[in-house]
Amino acid sequence: MDWQTSEDTVPSAFITEANRRALLGTPPTSGAWREGDPSGDRRFQAVGSLTLESGQSLPHARLAYETWGELNEQRDNAVLIMHALTGDSHVVGRPGVGHATAGWWGGIVGPGLAVDTDRWFVIAPNMLGGCQGSTGPSSVSPDGAEWGSRFPYLTIRDQVAAQVVLADALGIERFAAVIGGSMGGMHALEWAVEHPDRVERLAVLAAPAVSSADQIALNSVQIEAIRMDPLFRDGDYYDEPEGPFRGLALARRMALLNYRSPSELNERFERSWQGILDPLGHGGRFAVESYLDFHGNKFTRRFDAGSYITLVEAMNSHDVARGRGSLADALGRVTARSLVLGIDSDRLFPLEQQQVIAAHLPHSVHGDEAIVISSPFGHDAFLIEDDLVGPPLARLLAS
Repeated sequence: MDWQTSEDTVPSAFITEANRRALLGTPPTSGAWREGDPSGDRRFQAVGSLTLESGQSLPHARLAYETWGELNEQRDNAVLIMHALTGDSHVVGRPGVGHATAGWWGGIVGPGLAVDTDRWFVIAPNMLGGCQGSTGPSSVSPDGAEWGSRFPYLTIRDQVAAQVVLADALGIERFAAVIGGSMGGMHALEWAVEHPDRVERLAVLAAPAVSSADQIALNSVQIEAIRMDPLFRDGDYYDEPEGPFRGLALARRMALLNYRSPSELNERFERSWQGILDPLGHGGRFAVESYLDFHGNKFTRRFDAGSYITLVEAMNSHDVARGRGSLADALGRVTARSLVLGIDSDRLFPLEQQQVIAAHLPHSVHGDEAIVISSPFGHDAFLIEDDLVGPPLARLLAS
């Protein structure tokens, strides 16, 4: 079904009547994977009790993850891939039982591809606080009820700390590469700064070293859209017949405007109508409005409002220089051979933010300027432009 293809991984397209019919009916209370649901290709690893940066603790946490390829005898061919805000561990694979959507990087990871699973053992966790098997607000707490509003505040560093426990449990002392795009790029960078001896190669795609005031502002209105939905109930909605799907859909619509470029939306939709009704006071809609509505509605079927807030707040925490001196001092700790890639049309994490990272990494494979890909697809280009993103990754892994 169309809703099982993530809009992040494909160009924008007009919404058809068949698209619309596929999403008739009220969405579920939460789009989270819940205990008792089919596991699909997921594996699970308990990470125990975590003491968080806030001073709070999270007992009995676990991470869901998926793997591809085989770990060699030397255990030195492991590649860690981190997903973006609304991604999950399902990097490769078809939609089906246990997986609401197809893999989000199937053109990059696989046999003979840029991240060649005939050579590399690829691990992809669902980040802590997420909603696809890892402990998050929709998970059941030790008292038998969902965490909901009681779920603690997480930072990027807290999420990486959980990933470190996962790596230890799998017996991986050093990753051949740590790769991430967008929010996943924040994790990758944090790995290389905090654990330089455990990262041989680093790839940061379309991500900043620090979440800026502008980005925090964009995040804040998305969070407020969810919290203002009366069905949010301060985060304790899991036992209710309906969840805050309107607020979550609105947050997703806001986010999509930052994930795509103005040129893509303008050229794809222009001022086209949706259907035959005139949108100028006669009950009709512009096609771009229907596009945003459809994808906001679709998103509520695979994601959880509580996790969305938790993860967006974690993004707000991101600052690799926090407590580490200057940004140059922090990035100077990285010993990995590094790749930094930016997108010329990215309005979420503009290119200059990747240029700052590239200028301060001491072991970049491409000098002190980021690799720049030109694409009309904005921030999401790192998920769409396989032919542009794959070759630099392949060169890094060959180095």
